[in-house]
Formats: sequence, structure tokens, C-alpha cells
Amino acid sequence: MSRKKQVPSGHATHHKRKDEKRLFRSRVKTLGQPPGSLIHIGEQKVEAAEITVFGYDDGQSVSVAVRDADECRALKERFKVLWINVDGLHETELIRRLGELFGIDALTQEDILDTGQHPKLEDFERYLFLSLRTLDYNRELNDISQEQLSIVLGAGFVITFQEKPGDMFDAVRQRIMSGASKIRKHGADFLAYALIDAVVDSYFSILEEIENRIDSLDSEMMADFNQETYNALYALKRELIVFRKTIWPLREIIGSISREELGVVGESVDPYFRDVYDHIVQVIDTIEVFREIVSGMHETWLAGVNNRMNEIMKFLTMIATVFMPLSFIAGVYGMNFKHMPELNLWWGYYAVLGLMVLIVIGFMIYYRSRKWY
Repeated sequence: MSRKKQVPSGHATHHKRKDEKRLFRSRVKTLGQPPGSLIHIGEQKVEAAEITVFGYDDGQSVSVAVRDADECRALKERFKVLWINVDGLHETELIRRLGELFGIDALTQEDILDTGQHPKLEDFERYLFLSLRTLDYNRELNDISQEQLSIVLGAGFVITFQEKPGDMFDAVRQRIMSGASKIRKHGADFLAYALIDAVVDSYFSILEEIENRIDSLDSEMMADFNQETYNALYALKRELIVFRKTIWPLREIIGSISREELGVVGESVDPYFRDVYDHIVQVIDTIEVFREIVSGMHETWLAGVNNRMNEIMKFLTMIATVFMPLSFIAGVYGMNFKHMPELNLWWGYYAVLGLMVLIVIGFMIYYRSRKWY
């Protein structure tokens, strides 16, 4: 299978460090600010925030793009379930207005604007706040990029906040617009499940990409133990660690949703969240297997390099051993003594050359008998 030319693994690592520096610089803005201050922490990824609203019930559904949060007020009363998706988190006034309309606490709004937030779940009784990470695999850079996804689940509404447009929710949108969809027959809690399930399903596609990457690196490593392969293995090992750190908290979050009694999550939806929990466990198990495989490949690469070094040293040792007696003979007859009987023999030169050839042949026969080459 043909693959694009690799970009050095340090390229992706450089971009990640730049993103981390931007995040730290943004976090400095919060120093001295009271709790609940709405300050965007992270990189601005869109010029203007976009709001898309899906409203539906058993008999109808609608999808509309709105310009500001106030337009959501009328739609809130028309449909059984309202899904508001916001792409772009830098407009703090928009977040504040949505918070006023749907009764979202200021601390939750602050967490939404913090794009370095760790995955977590908070129950405010009147609504549920869930923060998780969506992942995307870049084939050109062989890099996994992250984006924060915040979900607010309330009575009859779901609000999702993303850093930029483009997500894995297209299938969910199609199901909402389909009249025979199961989503249309359930409430907002089932919609939240469908969104989380779509995120977890995207993890499986990333695992497939990683598996293909591992197979490719394995073939490259068997062909040649070069430094580029080692760098790619090291980068992949780091990506798997980041992947695991991203997924592991989600396991506890979804497990608590399926176990605990939450006011905005009905009992009928609990089995679906337990199914998502099983999928997350499967993802974690697969990540662990991949980590073991990559660690084994890393050790194999080191062993291969050591074996190749040993072969080189053995070859150089053989060459040095052959030339040692030749150098000795040449050194003896290269001395400037006047009384050396062999120098007066007409056949002496040819005899010494013949002796040298016999020594070389003797060493080659010995090396061959020892299977050194």
C-alpha cells in the first residue's frame, strides 16, 4: 500500500509545544481574577463563532443557523429537544448569553472557555456538564490532534461547545432529520448519549490508523534499522500515551453516568451509556496492546542496531587481524639495516609477497570454518 512521505516526527512535536506555550500564555490572563470570570484560555481557531440549532420532536425536526444566542429562546419553546452547537469559544459574550438563557452556572461557563480542561463530569442537578476530548489523526504529520468538547445536558436541551467547525456528528444530524430515527422518540439525554457514542466511535477509527502505522513501521524496521524509523516509533509511543491519558478519565465519567442517579438522565438511557462504557474499555485495552507492541518494536530496533554494530565490529576486527602479520612482515623488512641476508636474494621479494598471500588465504579459510562470514 502506497503511503505519503513521512514528515520528521519532531515537526509534530514542535507544533504541540507551541500550542502548550499559547495555552500557558492565555492562562496568565486569569491571574488575580475572581472565580467565574469569563476568559478564553487557548488558541482562537475561527474568526467568528457559529451557532447551529437542531430542534425536533416525534413529528418534526428543523435545522437552522442563528446569529446570536437570543434567537434560541423562541426555538426552545417550540420543540421537545433542542440541540445547540457552538463552533468557536473566543466570544465570551456569546457564552454568557447562552448561560443566562439556559441557567448555566458561571463556573461552568469558565470551564467551557478553558480549552486545556481535563475530561470531567459535574452534576448541577438542573443540568449536567461534561467535558471531554475529541481526537483527529493527521495522516500527513502522523500526529493525533486534540480538541475540547463541552456538553451541557439539561431538561429538553443539549448544548455542545467546540473549538472549531468540523466534527464526527454528521451521522447524528442525519438521524435527527430522519423521521424513523430512534433519537426523535427519546429526550435530550438520549441525544447526549448519541453524541458521546459518536466521539467514542471516532476513537476506533484512530486506532485503525495507528494499527496501519504500526504495520508500516514494522515493515520499514525489518528493511532497515535507520534513525527515521526510531524517531517515528518514539513519536508513536508518545501519541499512545497521550491517547491513553485522554481516554482513561472518560471511562470513569461514563461509568458514573450509568451507575449514579442523575436528574437529567433517565433510567431508560442507562443501558446505552453502559454500552458506551464497554466500548471505552475496549479502546483502552486496544491502546494497551498497541503500547506493548510499540515497546517491543522499540526493543527490537535497539537489538537490531546492536547486532548491526556487532557485525561491523566483527568485520573490522577480521580486517585488522589479517593485516597485523602483514604489517609485522612489512615492518621487519622495511628496517634500514645494512646486513639483512634476505635483501640480497633475487627471489626474496617474491617470497615475502607469496608468504603474505598465504597468510591472507589461511585467515580466510579459518574465518570460513568458524562461519564468521
